[in-house]
Amino acid sequence: MRDQASPGTLLSQLRAQPPLVHCITNFVAMNIAANVLLAAGASPAMVHAEEEAGEFAAIAGALTINIGTLSSGWMRGMEVAAVAAGQSGKPWVLDPVAHYATGFRRAAVDRLLELGPTIIRGNASEIIALAGGASRGQGVDSRDGVEQAEESARLLARVHGATVAVTGVVDFVTDGERSVRIEGGCEWMPRVTALGCSLTCLVGAFAAVRPEQPFDATVAALATFAVAGELAANGADGPGSFSWRFLDALAALDAFALDRNVKVFAA
Repeated sequence: MRDQASPGTLLSQLRAQPPLVHCITNFVAMNIAANVLLAAGASPAMVHAEEEAGEFAAIAGALTINIGTLSSGWMRGMEVAAVAAGQSGKPWVLDPVAHYATGFRRAAVDRLLELGPTIIRGNASEIIALAGGASRGQGVDSRDGVEQAEESARLLARVHGATVAVTGVVDFVTDGERSVRIEGGCEWMPRVTALGCSLTCLVGAFAAVRPEQPFDATVAALATFAVAGELAANGADGPGSFSWRFLDALAALDAFALDRNVKVFAA
């Protein structure tokens, strides 16, 4: 990884000029996602109404769209926001939560993909299904391993011209040409509600910092999450105590500690 785009460098830049991140996320994730962005140093805004989503996306540093608690009204807000982000040259991140579960979700994600997300982040089952494969996902839960989704991620990246992140025990990021794996985190992370959704918002924050380098921005966001997760695991007795320790670890994490502890490997 190039020194000028190391995770620590991007984290320092984020905190020096906190980006405004427009988050259209689900009801379950709003609170923890906002707190994660604040702990990292970014400025969150949870705006989804059709009447203002487009205008807001145009002024934000980045947009993130998560379909976790999808409705027709929210979908219209997502569309106008994605269009506005594209027209304004702002990066935007798509989190296709359980898109394979219903026809409504499948149609929504098909439409959002047409609008050209800069980055796609999902679990292995979501990414496999998004690429047209047969996943074993059930609801929002992934039943597939990240390694099983790597080729699907590469295909998605090439077809849509996007950076694709598959998150799990070991994360995988690709832009269709470059690929890396990121180790870290801890066993409690999947047992804390909406941490994955919060990661999508953090990816948006880093993308706002480096809009011209979505691959490096995505790697930096996932590395930050992984290192904070490892640090928070020290002393945690379960998902409850881990949850508040994670926010504290994220807020305390500095560029030096991040780059010292990051585990990113070419794939």
